[in-house]
Amino acid sequence: MSEIEQVEMDRHRKQLAGDVKALVEKYRAIFDWDVPDVDQSAADRLILAEIRTALDAVEKGLPGG
Repeated sequence: MSEIEQVEMDRHRKQLAGDVKALVEKYRAIFDWDVPDVDQSAADRLILAEIRTALDAVEKGLPGG
């Protein structure tokens, strides 16, 4: 990665992390609504695993992915 891209990523790192956290919280809330007595640890593992799978799919769909 060239320096300019790294500088730009550094500028947006907190926003990106916040966006990902908000996405996780969105799906945690959905599990809470849809699954009575949800095992939050199990739900968290499933949510994070699915986000990783989705990221892999997005990466493969990018040029050069």
